[in-house]
Amino acid sequence: QVQLVESGGGLVQPGGSLRLSCAVSGSIFSINVMGWYRQAPGKQRELVAIINNRDSTNYADSVKGRFTISRDNAKNTMYLQMNSLKPEDTAVYYCNALNFLSGASWGQGTQVTVSS
Repeated sequence: QVQLVESGGGLVQPGGSLRLSCAVSGSIFSINVMGWYRQAPGKQRELVAIINNRDSTNYADSVKGRFTISRDNAKNTMYLQMNSLKPEDTAVYYCNALNFLSGASWGQGTQVTVSS
């Protein structure tokens, strides 16, 4: 399994943008699917976006058209570009990496707060 470290969270006003990064310790090429999840206070963790090793992506309906997931294999890093942020996007965002044989790894999370 790999180790994951998220960064890039913070406080932003509604309508603003943030870019989250997930640094992978270990080979990113060993990962079949990577994703971003989020968990708001009092709510269950939910899927935000996923990307596979062929760069095929999928998004939650709530973020389609606003968020973009990508991965840079040369930098061993995955990103989540978040635009047009809304207060309901406030949550702790987690990076996830899945290897079909060895299982899943999680990062420690990074807080995103959207507020005026």
